Amino acid sequence: MLENREKYSIKVVNISAGGDDELSYLHDPLSQAVEECSAAGITVVCAVGNAGHHPDHPVVPPASAPSCIAVGGLDDNNSINRAKRGMYRSSYGPTIDGLQKPEVIASSIWIPAPILPNTPTAQQAELLERLDKASDDELHPIIDANAGIDPELDAAADREFHSIRQLITLKIRRENVITKHYKYVDGTSFSAPIVSSVVAQMLEANPQLTPSEIKKILITTAERLPHYEVDRQGWGVVDPRRAVEVAHSLS
Repeated sequence: MLENREKYSIKVVNISAGGDDELSYLHDPLSQAVEECSAAGITVVCAVGNAGHHPDHPVVPPASAPSCIAVGGLDDNNSINRAKRGMYRSSYGPTIDGLQKPEVIASSIWIPAPILPNTPTAQQAELLERLDKASDDELHPIIDANAGIDPELDAAADREFHSIRQLITLKIRRENVITKHYKYVDGTSFSAPIVSSVVAQMLEANPQLTPSEIKKILITTAERLPHYEVDRQGWGVVDPRRAVEVAHSLS
């Protein structure tokens, strides 16, 4: 990113990865790279991790780097009712260096995402959608013609129509299938890109913003959830509209 930032005009980087051990940013090379990016004018957004249910709920590099925008998870219960907002099981600080992480949270569950083509998951989703739309008479031939894709469906090939229908409905819900191309996913790996896209829009509204200014706008426009610890949510739920409006007002 650093080597090619001018060639490709790189302004924001999303990192939905982690897993290294806890380490001070003063000694961790990945965290140092994040700091270099920030100093060079690149805003780095990191998924904070999904270990909030663990006793130590650690925040590890690169999300523990001081200058990055670490993003935790919001569970909106798949509803537009703001009263139903809650926390996802995302990791939280303070970090080993005593830093508040995450800074903000964003939707981290019930997120529609594309299924990678030509994978077992894609094959299963396509089969489930086809079966769901098929007539009763077509169910057995379709299952027989697609043996090996889903063992549960293979085992149900000799059942009655109504029993197969129940299994199809159950599997669509359990596998979070929306269509053959999309399914619901969860994790801060998906909430971080949401914030990265907000940052991109902020920069479109005001290309002169620095990484530190972007972080300040995001945290000052965020909305805290009531009844949840500050450590878990930082400054709260990111507010895209307000963040972009403030960015534009400073241009």
